[in-house]
Formats: sequence, C-alpha cells, structure tokens
Amino acid sequence: MNIGFDAKRAFHNVTGLGNYSRTIIDALSSFFPDNTYYLFNPKKSSLYSFHSKQLIEINPSGIVSALLPSLWRSRWMIGDIEKRVDIYHGLSNELPFGIHRSKIKKVVTIHDLIFEHYPDQYKKNDVIIYRKKFKYACKHADIIIAISESTKKDLVDLYAVPPEKIEVCYQSCDQRFFTRANPNQKETVLDHYGLQTPYFLSVGSIIERKNLLRICMAFKQLQQETPCNLVVIGKGNGLYKEDVLNYITKEQLTGKIIFLEDNFRSDAIQKDMPVLYQHATALVYPSLMEGFGIPVLEAMASGTPVITSNRSSLTEAGGDAAQCIDPLDTSAMADAMKRILFDHDFRVQCIQKGLQHAQTFNNQLTAQKVLSIYKKLNAIL
Repeated sequence: MNIGFDAKRAFHNVTGLGNYSRTIIDALSSFFPDNTYYLFNPKKSSLYSFHSKQLIEINPSGIVSALLPSLWRSRWMIGDIEKRVDIYHGLSNELPFGIHRSKIKKVVTIHDLIFEHYPDQYKKNDVIIYRKKFKYACKHADIIIAISESTKKDLVDLYAVPPEKIEVCYQSCDQRFFTRANPNQKETVLDHYGLQTPYFLSVGSIIERKNLLRICMAFKQLQQETPCNLVVIGKGNGLYKEDVLNYITKEQLTGKIIFLEDNFRSDAIQKDMPVLYQHATALVYPSLMEGFGIPVLEAMASGTPVITSNRSSLTEAGGDAAQCIDPLDTSAMADAMKRILFDHDFRVQCIQKGLQHAQTFNNQLTAQKVLSIYKKLNAIL
C-alpha cells in the first residue's frame, strides 16, 4: 500500500502530537517495510528527519504553495495526495478541507475533545476553529482512530459519531524509554541540569487542566516531612503560571520547585527525558482530563512509579500499575507521594507492575493495530 500522513507535527512538534506522529511513522516503516509511506510536510524542518527508504517526504511545490504552507496543508495538498497514496491518515485531529470530494480512503486520529469540556481554557477563536476541523474530519473520514475509550465515548456523546466508525488504538511510547542509561550518563544529565535527588517529576504544559498548582500544594505538605525537589518540564506564560509562581514564592518553595524549560531548550530536554524519568522518585500527573496521557507510559517504561488521576483516559493509560487519586484532593496526592518515597517495597512493586503494563503498549503492537485498520479500510471500500 501507499500510505500518506499529515506529518507537520512529526517534523515540527517536540512533544504531544509530534511524539505520537513520529512513533506511528517509525513503527510502521520498521515493522511493515513493504509499504511506502509519504510524509506531507508543509515546511522543511531542522528538528527531525526520517531516513528509512520507505519514508518519502513531500513538501509544497511551486512558489505560491511554498509561500503559504498552511494553506497548502489545509487545502491545496489534496492534488499531491491523490497522485501518490491509497490511504491518507490525518495524525492530528484533522483532514484537508475538500478531501471529501476525492476518492482517497481517509483515516483520522482524534486525540481528545478537551476543548469541548474546558472551552474557557482556550481562546474563543481556537475553539471555533478546532470544532470546525474536528467535525469535518469526523464526518468525512472513513475510519476514525480514537486513542482511548474515553475519547471514543466523547466522539459518540458530543459529536454523534456512529460507534462502529471508531476504532480504539492506544498510543505507544518511543522505544528509547525502555532503554536504561548507565550510571555515567545519569550523572552527566543530573549535573547538566543542576538537579539533586530525590525529586518528583511533573510533565506537561503549565495550564489549569494539567493541575500543577495542586501538585505544588501536595509537594508543600511533603516538604513538612522530608526535603526533596519537584522538577517541572513544560511551558506556560499565562495567568495560571503566575498563580503557580506566586504560590511558590508565598510558601517559600523557590529553589525546591525547578522549571527546567525556563533555562534550557525544549528539544534538548526531550532528548534527555528517559534519563530524567529514570532518576525521578515518581511522575506526578494528576491531570483533570487527557485524551490518553503518554507521560504515564513513558514513566512506566523508564522504571518510574506513577501517580495520576482517576479521571478520563488516565485510568486506561495507568491501569492497575499507577496510583490513581482524585486530582482535586491535594492530601491524597501528598499521601501517594509519601508512600512511594518512604515505602521501599511498595515502590519496587510499582516499578515492576509499571514495566509490565508498559510492555502491552509497545510499538509493534500499535503498528499492527493501525495496519489492520488500513487493511480493513481497503477491504470494505
């Protein structure tokens, strides 16, 4: 088969949708090299590149398309797709407008409908644009991939998508998180970022939904019993981050809560993420809502215990290997952190269960499921 991907995020996004896109593309090309995969990228990237001979990058051709890459991606590249592929897969919630008039077989991955649940945490224009793109993609895709049962339920409940049109295909995490760093590598990374153990790790954008302020409140309770640090990996520059910083100052936690991306480049940090996970006492990820929650898997694959939310898809991502707590209950969060820090046997049990759980989301299994969806599409159309 000739399969095309919307590869913008794969080339340009260092986290989230970018990680998902890269993992899918790499896994399919590695495990199923008999297919040819076309990567439709609106603009050349210096961040990421792909070297498999099965992967062919397609960029805008012609002066106008090159000058207006966003329009090429959202509308004009349909002609480039029709020339090359049997199936086109929108990896990040959207399909090019107008593709419904073509005979191309279409798949779209829908990650979440969080903006429908928390519209006040998004710009009004963004909500309008997202809704238009998502509904168009859901209407005109032949098959929708939802990355969790939670997302599938939202698609059925909020957009009235027929459930038989949706296939749930969980994410996997990059194989590098299963690889252990040697002691020298670990010490080098710690020295580079000026970190000391023990530390808890928070990963995610600094926005209200990710719940960092309550993590800081739980961490404050922990500080009353033992000295440790909280390392935050994620960006934010709005009022919510101001609230977090004000709380840190008020509670005299400056120097104990460390924001890595305030001082180091995001792409460099991403390369060191496996080691940063491996050093952490636990990942604290009590998000109010996620489409899946890939940091949960990354931490487990890295041999790191996980404290996460008992809401939305996070119970699917964490299974029985994570400590799932009420994300609004800072005392429960603090108790979970204390147990992992002080109960050695429990910590070892969390690590072992997490490693076993993460193996069920490996790249080969995910690639097989996605390929089976492509084959199903070929069979029914």
